[in-house]
Amino acid sequence: MNIHEYQGKSILRKSGVAIPYGLVAESAEEACKAAFEIKEKTGTNTWAVKAQIHAGGRGKGGGVKIAGTPEEVKKYAGEILGMQLITHQTGPEGKKVHKVLIEQGIYYEGASSIKEFYMSVLLNRATSRNIIMYSTEGGMDIETVAEKTPQLIFREEIDPKVGIQSYQTRKIAFNLGLSGNAFKEMVRFVKALCMAYETSDATLFEINPVIKTSDDLIMAADAKVRLDDNALFRHPEYLELRDLTEENPAETEASKHNLNFIKLDGNVGCMVNGAGLAMATMDIIKLSGGDPANFLDVGGTANAQTVEAGFRIILQDPNVKAILINIFGGIVRCDRVAQGVVDAYRSVGNTGIPVIVRLQGTNAEEARQLIDHSGLKVHGAISLQEAADLVKEVV
Repeated sequence: MNIHEYQGKSILRKSGVAIPYGLVAESAEEACKAAFEIKEKTGTNTWAVKAQIHAGGRGKGGGVKIAGTPEEVKKYAGEILGMQLITHQTGPEGKKVHKVLIEQGIYYEGASSIKEFYMSVLLNRATSRNIIMYSTEGGMDIETVAEKTPQLIFREEIDPKVGIQSYQTRKIAFNLGLSGNAFKEMVRFVKALCMAYETSDATLFEINPVIKTSDDLIMAADAKVRLDDNALFRHPEYLELRDLTEENPAETEASKHNLNFIKLDGNVGCMVNGAGLAMATMDIIKLSGGDPANFLDVGGTANAQTVEAGFRIILQDPNVKAILINIFGGIVRCDRVAQGVVDAYRSVGNTGIPVIVRLQGTNAEEARQLIDHSGLKVHGAISLQEAADLVKEVV
């Protein structure tokens, strides 16, 4: 589950990570009021006005402005709120801005001594260990840094038995070229960041940039945070952080029915049980000349109702030209899936979209009879290759 920058910073602050003082606003008037409050609290003479969307690259898209007066804060907030912000991570459709974060300026006097770093904590799946990735090239796209200057990216793996060690935090501060008070502050920062990551059951904490101020303080100027959905039962308070306006409507609808759904850009809808079979099905679609329009795993306990819900969600995509349903009846019964397909088809009506069904396993024969006697124009398949050939014919 992705959360907004201001929400991620709230988690960071609770773990002792230094962040700029800021307030969230949903109108230009609220933003102006927040600017005065921040000035009173911090004495700042500059403010950052930052669009709150689940995407990076906001600054390049015009979603981050630096204001020198509360009146400018109000002006910039009015321009950003309601805009359709387009970045390299939103796609051409962009995302509408509903909130802005107003923060104290941290790029104060002594600009030449201010430094920006990159730092993230995430799981290294190859070693099953958390890893800190960091670089002296903060404020830039880390992908560009990795491609052009990979020697400037450092990694530090964390042993899960003992956690982050002091010698590792000192090594990180040293590799970032810090000394004196800034060195000590970075050591504290890294320890607190790892604590925030672990205690929140996150899958990603990305801080870009981490700022060394002119008076040698280390602060998180930004925060991209992704929480592990599977661990939310341990953090019920985090459920309130979910912003449905930032999510794909189809994916939101799928979650209500406990379906694992991811929207893609292709033209063949997929409905499969099991992630591995879903990936194989998507490969078959590609090899047949089509493109998967989605990843949809109905799970091992699918019934007619969940299958109908999945069918409806797939049909919401105007790009879908065909639907491939590939079910292996190990735990799930094929006849339940078939009944769901028949019910959904009858409920939705004749869409004109070809449906290819491959059902194998428990009650597969009963499932085939259900579909054959339904009177619907559904193509049956026995093997994956036969299903792929049918996809090729109808797409």
